[in-house]
Amino acid sequence: MKIIVLLVVLSSVFSCVNEPKKAVTNTEESVEITLLDTLQLKFDRGEKWQVNDETHVGLLKMDSIIRKFKTDSQKDYVDLGELLSKQTSFVIKNCSMKGESHDQLHVVLVPMLDEISMLKESTTTSESVNALSNLESLIHNYFRHFKL
Repeated sequence: MKIIVLLVVLSSVFSCVNEPKKAVTNTEESVEITLLDTLQLKFDRGEKWQVNDETHVGLLKMDSIIRKFKTDSQKDYVDLGELLSKQTSFVIKNCSMKGESHDQLHVVLVPMLDEISMLKESTTTSESVNALSNLESLIHNYFRHFKL
């Protein structure tokens, strides 16, 4: 399942047309989230990156789903993973971003897909709790680095 999700993400990365990149020296704070040790999440010259409506709505819904899950008395992590997976599919399907903002989005989106897969496939509560914690951190970093 992870391979399929990774292939979908990678195909969306390469299917979107990228604009030529300009060399920009950025001395702003960076976050230690890496994708294949090549991309590092950073700000857009000190500002948040602009995202399309669908991406932002999808991440808002993911955050809402997690908040509701944390208040539920019964914890079905597999079901949570399925709900979150639907939202990431919506975000990927409606990708219209290009350029550096698109690349930066994938720095947080790809690890999110991994954590969601862990939620759906984990066999212990501790694995699920850890995956959820990591996912919450990634979503927090999304809102810290991206805006509508």
